[in-house]
Amino acid sequence: MGYFRNSFLVTAAGLGLGAVLGWSNTHSWAGVFSTVFIVAVLAILEVSLSFDNAVVNAVVLKQMTPVWRHRFITWGIAIAVFGMRIVFPLVIVAIITRIDPISALVMAATDPDRYSTILSSAHITVSAFGGAFLAMVGLKHFFNHEKDVHWIGVIERPLTRLGRIEAVELGLVLLLLYMVSTWLVGPEQFEFLVAGIFGLVTYIAVDGVSALLNVKSAVTGEVVRSGAASFLYLEVLDASFSFDGVIGAFALSNNLFIIAIGLGIGAMFVRSLTIMLVERETLACYRYLEHGAFYAIIALAVMMFLSTVQHIPEVVTGLIGAGFIVTAFADSLRYNRHAAAAAPSAVPAAGNGGILNIQNLHESSVRPFREPPETSKPESRIK
Repeated sequence: MGYFRNSFLVTAAGLGLGAVLGWSNTHSWAGVFSTVFIVAVLAILEVSLSFDNAVVNAVVLKQMTPVWRHRFITWGIAIAVFGMRIVFPLVIVAIITRIDPISALVMAATDPDRYSTILSSAHITVSAFGGAFLAMVGLKHFFNHEKDVHWIGVIERPLTRLGRIEAVELGLVLLLLYMVSTWLVGPEQFEFLVAGIFGLVTYIAVDGVSALLNVKSAVTGEVVRSGAASFLYLEVLDASFSFDGVIGAFALSNNLFIIAIGLGIGAMFVRSLTIMLVERETLACYRYLEHGAFYAIIALAVMMFLSTVQHIPEVVTGLIGAGFIVTAFADSLRYNRHAAAAAPSAVPAAGNGGILNIQNLHESSVRPFREPPETSKPESRIK
C-alpha cells in the first residue's frame, strides 16, 4: 500500500475541499454530503476509465530512466490535474465563445450552467480527436509485425501479418472516421472529420518527434526512446484518455472545481498504479495484461466515435475496458499455473512484494505453452 500513500492523502484533502465547496454553495449538511459523494464517484469513474491507461503508461515507463520517471510523476501529475482537468476545458470554452481564458474561468464560477452547455457542445470535436489518437495507439500495438506473443490468436496473428503493410493502421482509422461521419449531418459531419484528421496528425507528429529524439544505445546497439520523447508521448496519451471523462463528468456536476477535484484524485491513483506496475514488474509476470489494455484502448476509441451519434454512459465504457483487463489478468494467471505445473523448478520464489516473477519461464523448458514463432519475420515493412 506504500505506492498509494500519497494518493490516499490527496483523496483526504480532496474530499475535505469538496466538503468546503459543498458548504459554501448550499450552507447545508445535505449539500456537503452530496458534494463529497459526487467527488468520490468522479474519482472512481476516472480510475475505472483509466486503468488501461496505467498499463500502457507502465509499458513506456519501464523503458525510461529513473530521472524521467520521477519527472513524469511530479511534472506529469501537475499537467494531468491542472492542465487537462482545469485549463483544457477553459480553453475549449474560450475558443468556442471567443473570450479569454480568464473570462471563461469567471463564467465557470458564476454561470456554471452556461459553461457546461458550451463545453458539452464540443463533444463531437473532442471525441473525434481523442478517439482517432487512441485508435492509432491501440492498432499500432496489434499491427506490429514483430509481435510474437498473442492473447487472442485468431485475431492477433492475422493483424500481425497485415502489419507488414506500411501505415495499414492509419488507413483503417481513416476508413472508420468516414463510416461514422456518414451517420452525422450538416456541420457536425465536417467537424467530426476535421477533428479526427487532426487527431491522426497529432499522433504522427508525436510519433515523429519520438523517432527524432530516439538514441542508439552504445552498449546494446538498439534504438532506445529518449526520456523526453516518452514523456511527450505519455502526456498526449493521458490527454486523449481524459477528453471523454472531462466532458462526461458534467453529467454529475456542472461545477468546474468539483469536477477537477474528483478527476484529480482519480488521476493521482492512476499515477500510483502505474509506478506500482513498473517497479514490481507486474507486466512481466502477467503475460496477457498488456494485450488486454490495448484491447480496452481500441474499445474506448470506438466508444468515443459512437458517442458522437448515440450517447453512451461512461459506466458502460468503463465496464468494457475493465472487462478486457480482468479477462486478460485471469488468462495470465491460468497460463502461469500451467507453466508452473509443467516446470515447477523454473518458478523462482515469490518476490517484489509477493508477486510471482515468471518471466524466466519463457527461457525454460515450458515449450508446449510458448506461442509458435512466425514462419518468417521480415526486417522491414512492405512499402
